[in-house]
Amino acid sequence: MNTKLLQLLEKDCTLNREQLAAMTGLTVAQVEEQIREFEQARVVLGYRAVVDWDRTEREAVTALIEVKVTPQRGEGFDRVAERIYQYDEVESVYLMSGAFDLTVIISGRSLKEVAHFVGEKLATIEDVTGTATHFILHKYKENHLIFEKREEQQERFVLE
Repeated sequence: MNTKLLQLLEKDCTLNREQLAAMTGLTVAQVEEQIREFEQARVVLGYRAVVDWDRTEREAVTALIEVKVTPQRGEGFDRVAERIYQYDEVESVYLMSGAFDLTVIISGRSLKEVAHFVGEKLATIEDVTGTATHFILHKYKENHLIFEKREEQQERFVLE
């Protein structure tokens, strides 16, 4: 498996086949075949742009929710995780080690919409025993991409 090709695709999926071939030492035909194999094997699940929504007029709230779950015999946490990730609001679900079991990342148009999701949909799922919601106030970096660089601070001298 060509991990270099996967890393390049993950970093910038807009690179064309010729660029990928030059960067990996493969031919264009080999790049196309490997990408096709990655997609068929579900190693590559999709392609997407990372958008800084704070630079647009769209209002959105993102929350990280810690979820405690009672695992089920023979299924562990899988059944509950599958039920949670079916909701459109849910962007990501992760099984965690530590004080809670699942991390759920969701987006909504407002705090009220996120609160409604947690209170009416997530917390009412059988086997969910507790939640703790954390609102993301500002994104600095996501998927290896820096959202906003700090302006270089200019030194100021006070002359008397």
